[in-house]
Amino acid sequence: MGYAKNITELIGNTPLVQLQQASNESGATVLGKCEFLNPTHSVKDRIGTNMINTAL
Repeated sequence: MGYAKNITELIGNTPLVQLQQASNESGATVLGKCEFLNPTHSVKDRIGTNMINTAL
């Protein structure tokens, strides 16, 4: 089993899930981004990390 050495390693690469009903009804592949799986459950994790790294 892998593990992260630092919480910042968990930011980004947010999983995508196919939304079956929307995909079937539209005839296109419709994906939902699981932002709630980010460490702070926010879409702003990546932005905040970048701001801090830039400041350092």
